Amino acid sequence: MLEQIVSKEYGKGLSQCSDKEIYRALLELVQEKAAAGERMTGKKKLYYISAEFLIGKLLSNNLINLGIYDEVAEELKRAGKDLAVYEEREPEPSLGNGGLGRLAACFLDSIATLGLPGDGVGLNYHYGLFRQRFKNFRQKEEPNPWIEEDSWLIRSKRSFTVAFGKFEVPAVMYDILVTGYDNGTNRLHLFDLESVDESLVTRGIDFDKAQIEKNLTLFLYPDDSDEAGRLLRVYQQYFMVSCGAQLILEEARERGSDLHDLADYAAVQINDTHPSMVIPELIRLLTAEGIKWDEAVKIVTDTCAYTNHTILAEALEKWPMAFLEEAAPAIVPVIQRLDQEIKKKYNDPAVAIIDKEDRVHMANMDMHYGHSVNGVAYLHTEILKNNELNDFYKLYPEKFNNKTNGITFRRWLIHCNRELTDFLTETIGSGFKRDAGELEKLLKYKEDDRVLDRLIEIKKANKHRLALYLKETQGIELNEDSIFDIQIKRLHEYKRQQLNALYAIHKYREIRKGKKPARPITLIFGAKAAPAYTIAKDIIHLILCLQELSQNDPEVSPYLRVVMVENYNVTQAEKLIPACDISEQISLASKEASGTGNMKFMLNGAVTLGTEDGANVEIHELVGDDNIYAFGEDSDTVIARYKNGYCSRDYYEWNKDLKKAVNFIIGKKLLKIGSRKHLLNLYNELIAKDWFMTFPDFNAYIETKERAYADYEDSRAWAQKMLVNIAKAGYFSSDRTIEEYNRDIWKL
Repeated sequence: MLEQIVSKEYGKGLSQCSDKEIYRALLELVQEKAAAGERMTGKKKLYYISAEFLIGKLLSNNLINLGIYDEVAEELKRAGKDLAVYEEREPEPSLGNGGLGRLAACFLDSIATLGLPGDGVGLNYHYGLFRQRFKNFRQKEEPNPWIEEDSWLIRSKRSFTVAFGKFEVPAVMYDILVTGYDNGTNRLHLFDLESVDESLVTRGIDFDKAQIEKNLTLFLYPDDSDEAGRLLRVYQQYFMVSCGAQLILEEARERGSDLHDLADYAAVQINDTHPSMVIPELIRLLTAEGIKWDEAVKIVTDTCAYTNHTILAEALEKWPMAFLEEAAPAIVPVIQRLDQEIKKKYNDPAVAIIDKEDRVHMANMDMHYGHSVNGVAYLHTEILKNNELNDFYKLYPEKFNNKTNGITFRRWLIHCNRELTDFLTETIGSGFKRDAGELEKLLKYKEDDRVLDRLIEIKKANKHRLALYLKETQGIELNEDSIFDIQIKRLHEYKRQQLNALYAIHKYREIRKGKKPARPITLIFGAKAAPAYTIAKDIIHLILCLQELSQNDPEVSPYLRVVMVENYNVTQAEKLIPACDISEQISLASKEASGTGNMKFMLNGAVTLGTEDGANVEIHELVGDDNIYAFGEDSDTVIARYKNGYCSRDYYEWNKDLKKAVNFIIGKKLLKIGSRKHLLNLYNELIAKDWFMTFPDFNAYIETKERAYADYEDSRAWAQKMLVNIAKAGYFSSDRTIEEYNRDIWKL
């Protein structure tokens, strides 16, 4: 295959080509094969609108989905080339941040795999979030350019005009082909401006936020610590939904719609509140086509559905009307009328779209004028219904439903853990690649020593590969015989990396007192903090100081190492997850809507150490008490404490071990390494606030963690826990999730 392409393009054989030429040929091969795949067609089509799509590198994933990975690898090998070279060369698209964006990417994969007509809609960020660097034990942000001359982006012939308050911009649409596993091809539509100027970025990721035409698609989630940054986010969101709405109507017409029947031709999924303005924008466009107001509202309500991903206030966006009047004045009268209609029907300020401070509540609009509201794990949905969105649940009980998140096994097993994939195929057959439920066949081998030994061998091999990778790329040395205890996720207080750091301090002190663990422990972190999130960056500072301390203390380093990988992303996750022994899922109960990292880890044979939060609840139900390490207060207790009051200082004064660990943050050892300002800031935050209740769970966390470490020493029993987790992971396939979305919401 490749020989034909390079012969035609360069007039020479594969073995004579440069790495750049071969990489270009690989892109061409995939694009040709994907484009030749049957395009998903049908009367009704899904538009999955999301501010981010954390798609990761695409080369290997596409080769696997197209069924040509082994063939291409062999062809390269015959020419004296290694496919791994080109996998590493590929830049990772910088189009997402955390779980929200990765979920959207998994969903697109499953939509295509199931043969459903459905495309993603988002923005083409030139620098994405940012590239993380560590300097002076602190996070520094740099631009992350990823768009090369040879890339997956295909410029579309479609173009749209978006009218802001004071000017108009011509939008350009790029497509990335989304291949289904042994199925057809869909697309991810990414909108951009040709006027965007990358030279606008000066020091770090700073840029002039006022020059909208030059900065609109530079960064995902631009710094919103000032008014200019918040306003820019509104411009971005309206640009995305205006382009998306125009695309939806244009394509519906092409398929035969007269727009009165739009809901028969289009399903729109609003992924969190960033795309919420698609509702008033669609209403505006339909009324401009001569459709009467009431009918237009009903059409859009029947077309749009909303996914809530978190109860955190920062994700339930509330934009000042003044921002909309500047960035999107065309939809202001629409939003005002929608609000008036709600206030006439319901005399309750809690469900108003526009509040007394003249702020537009995006989630409220979604719930009133969408036909479906879904949570993303059983516990999360119950909290929405009974607590956080109870006012809306009482109005629209029929709209609320649960869709527990899932992950694509093509990337998170077949691609990133090929040795385990091959072993599973040998043991239970290949059916699990299409039907993840078939992983349960593995349970009959729970007492089979040969199978258990092989699982241990594969885990050791993956730990070795991770150690080599981190040594080569970051100069980090790992003890491969240690327990790999891993917490990799977006840095946020509710995810409680600070609890894990307090354990590291506690363990450091214990070792210094002579209490050596039976086996060395490596605590591995990976996380980015939002540039304006001061406390999150201070937690990273603490972890990096602990890394330095643990590595350079000869009494401690043989037994405990703290490691934080730089610039954590999908590529690193694909190496960290298969190597993990213990998966840290320790968010404060009630705060993590679902989590998907927990699913990826269990699929690859890690055992969860976690609170009863998000999808951990369902993991616990599936694997049973013996195959998970659950700890901490439950969501009802946490919710009640928020209502009744919480004083972190009380716990600090009462718990001697906790007090010593917290005081260590500003003790002599760490102050010699880090910044007094930043360590003291974190110390004071914990003592005075600890908003996500690290302290109440401290003792239980230590006790449970130590029990897990002790259990690890029984290798056969631990291998059985690994096996059960792998076998029960099938429920968390995103194929299952998408089937449920389609059955209950989209009806494609």
